[in-house]
Amino acid sequence: MSKSNDYRVVIGIDFGTTYSGFAYAHKKNPSDITVHIDWQEYTGRFKTPTALSYDVEYQNVQSWGFPALAKRPKRKKESERKPVELFKLHLGKMKDKPALPEGFDYKKAITDYFRELGKVIKKSIAEKWDINFFTQTLIVLTIPAEFDDKAMTIMRECVYSAGLLKDRYSRNLKFTTEPEAAAVHCMKSLIEHNLPIGASFMVVDCGGGTVDLTTRQLLDGERLSEITVRNGDYCGGSYVDQEFLRFLERRVGSNAIKLVKENHYGQLQFMVQEFVRMVKMKFTGDPSGFEDTDLELDEMCPILKQYCRGDYLSHMEDVDWNVKLRFKDVRAMFDPIIDKILRLIHEQLRMNKNCSALILVGGFSESKYLQSRIKKEFSSKVKLISIPPQPVTSIIKGAVQYGLREEVVFSRVLKWTYGTDITRRWRQGDPLNRRRPDDRIVVFEKLAERGKQMPVDAKVTRTFHPFHRQQVKMGLDLFVTTQENTKFCDEPSSKLLGKFSVDLPPNGDRSVLYEMVFGAVEIEVNARNSNREFDPQRYDLDL
Repeated sequence: MSKSNDYRVVIGIDFGTTYSGFAYAHKKNPSDITVHIDWQEYTGRFKTPTALSYDVEYQNVQSWGFPALAKRPKRKKESERKPVELFKLHLGKMKDKPALPEGFDYKKAITDYFRELGKVIKKSIAEKWDINFFTQTLIVLTIPAEFDDKAMTIMRECVYSAGLLKDRYSRNLKFTTEPEAAAVHCMKSLIEHNLPIGASFMVVDCGGGTVDLTTRQLLDGERLSEITVRNGDYCGGSYVDQEFLRFLERRVGSNAIKLVKENHYGQLQFMVQEFVRMVKMKFTGDPSGFEDTDLELDEMCPILKQYCRGDYLSHMEDVDWNVKLRFKDVRAMFDPIIDKILRLIHEQLRMNKNCSALILVGGFSESKYLQSRIKKEFSSKVKLISIPPQPVTSIIKGAVQYGLREEVVFSRVLKWTYGTDITRRWRQGDPLNRRRPDDRIVVFEKLAERGKQMPVDAKVTRTFHPFHRQQVKMGLDLFVTTQENTKFCDEPSSKLLGKFSVDLPPNGDRSVLYEMVFGAVEIEVNARNSNREFDPQRYDLDL
């Protein structure tokens, strides 16, 4: 297994819900960060769509990125294959995940996408430096704040299967959260704004699918400390696009939009992108500067005529397939999404009332209406509200900067409570149904608590003793929970991270020292008896 400190080049990858990109820099020239902008025939773009087009059996990738999505539609009636997209959302905990082709595994899409992206990454690195990609590069992969350890494990497996790692558990892949990467990138600009050491600031990462928030504190030596639990939700810019489609459903019928999406997705996608270009990115929320926009649906999506029926068809023929977007219509598409973002910011401010600055990053943060709503809501509560130049690149660049100087992150706030299962004597008040024949009960023993600020590489230790002389093994399974008062390891809020045990000697010191080391993103667990121990166990975790 290669060591991450052998690397020469750091590659930051922002695997987004709707768009993805990467950047890189050499350790000898860390300030020279290159953001890749040459995406097949599309140049000058910081990111490419997170989309794949497959063959009929959904086995082989035909195209990816920009070519996988539609160009201007032609007037034809044959069906078009729908690209596979939004598959990143299957890693999260949202209830209504986007539909994928029947029998298609989202992990295949993630692996295939990283394989195609990896080809571009390897080619870009090879053109600049003569290095061994597998041993001399460090990949820093950004993830949403709400991803848990399972999502990270799947991501690592997919990156390995895609051929970007030589070893499944290689230290040449590290994770950081998207808002943390943005915080690292924005730190210097905040210092330039005279934010003093000790001041706290919030990063609001508004992407295409998710919005993630974290609050950090500036420390000496250009370092950061996390001071609140991260939060986020599914309320990124793509949800405005979904509201636009709901608006169209009220004009042409939900069934018509459904059938176009299933059979002619390219035309639907083109229509959405025209809305983004003509309306979404220009909308400021100021009615005085807004002009009604006419959408010629027979030009933007000609196949709609084939599926529109009944009163919807009669009405559309009466208006010659012209739909007018008025100010109130567009604002109604934005407001439900922005209202969610405002609530998330309020939640962060309740956890830290002394926030000195608020930084907006991510593609959706370029929305003038979103910016104005946030400034109106929070300018009296937060001194500085800032949008850095090219906010869409903040996360990619921050990932590279983090990889070049991991010590920039001094501490994180635990998102989970960690514990193990221990056996103790049954007490009055304990559940009778959990009382064992030997008058004992198995309970959750807290080791580290959610919301606690934990310095990087900090250790938590605990000594455990066997409960009877005949015991030859001690089980030390690791559990996590989001609840404050978890009593038992099998509660719905608890989940098992790892099972392992330590052999106990027959005589002498039979106690076991249990140690958790909270690394940057991984946790290393050690347990040892004075005579015996098990190999250290490492877990990729959303701390």
